[in-house]
Amino acid sequence: MSLDEIVDKKLKSCDGSRVCNDFVNLVQAWLRKLQFTDSLHGVFGETNQSELAAFTSYALAFPNEFLALVDTYDVIRSGIPNFCAVALALNDLGYKAYGIRLDSGDLAYLSIQARKFFSIIEKEFGVSSFGRTLITASNDLNEETLDHLNKQGHEVDSYGIGTYLVTCYSQAALGCVFKLVEINNQPRIKLSEDVTKVSIPCKKRCFRLYGREGYPLVDIMTGENEPPPKVGERILCRHPFSESKRAYVVPQQVEELLKCYWPGKSHKLREELPSLEKIRDRCLQQLEQMRPDHMRRLNPTPYKVSVSGKLYDFIHFLWLNEAPVGELQ
Repeated sequence: MSLDEIVDKKLKSCDGSRVCNDFVNLVQAWLRKLQFTDSLHGVFGETNQSELAAFTSYALAFPNEFLALVDTYDVIRSGIPNFCAVALALNDLGYKAYGIRLDSGDLAYLSIQARKFFSIIEKEFGVSSFGRTLITASNDLNEETLDHLNKQGHEVDSYGIGTYLVTCYSQAALGCVFKLVEINNQPRIKLSEDVTKVSIPCKKRCFRLYGREGYPLVDIMTGENEPPPKVGERILCRHPFSESKRAYVVPQQVEELLKCYWPGKSHKLREELPSLEKIRDRCLQQLEQMRPDHMRRLNPTPYKVSVSGKLYDFIHFLWLNEAPVGELQ
């Protein structure tokens, strides 16, 4: 979460002839150089320090294989300058960073901007071949996306293609990704150029609220310590990211959806998982409870998943706190 948490800061040079006793300090020195370089002034400002700590720690563990995912907070303002600082520090010790991976946002534009910055740094600091640093792109890519990228121009060197390579398009895959929401009792958030990839921080509870006709109206996430929704009591349900999308709901039935089968503290506390047959039966039962317009094949009504007002406020507080602030010249 911070550079202070990196205990072992030593790194041997690539040829083993010398040791850098404080690689963290070397990275910080390079970041300051980048921020105050005339040709980059106003572009690279204050970066996210937890991201810098993650990149630095990764480079210490794998100095020969450093490839960074740069879209956790902000590609241009944070990810690329943090990557460059670590890559240049590795270069001082004879290592060569592999490159970056872009996984959201305008891949063509971001790759062109990244290449421009790499080329400026190569020229400014005389780092051989830094301008040709590898740029990899991913994010549910298919042949149509690649065609668009080629037509508009880009600087991507390689692609990571998974879902569309191994699944049939008409039988779509369900993309599920685990994201860290808390560490050492500190809530964490993942930001992204793509708002649908922004994570909901902290431990949560999840409830399904039913209406008068017996159909589910909305699912709502609350903080772990918030009081649960109650039958007959009005509750404000908010879209996690859109300020204007909100509604009051008076549930006729409340069902808690999230159940912990293993808290991780002791194997004795673990509950037995239901059989696959029971899981399948429950899934079919849940689908039968949905309104017909949610289930129709053509233009189905999206089912709403919301957050409580308190959780909404906390998401946006953390978002603003973690997002780097740009500087206009």
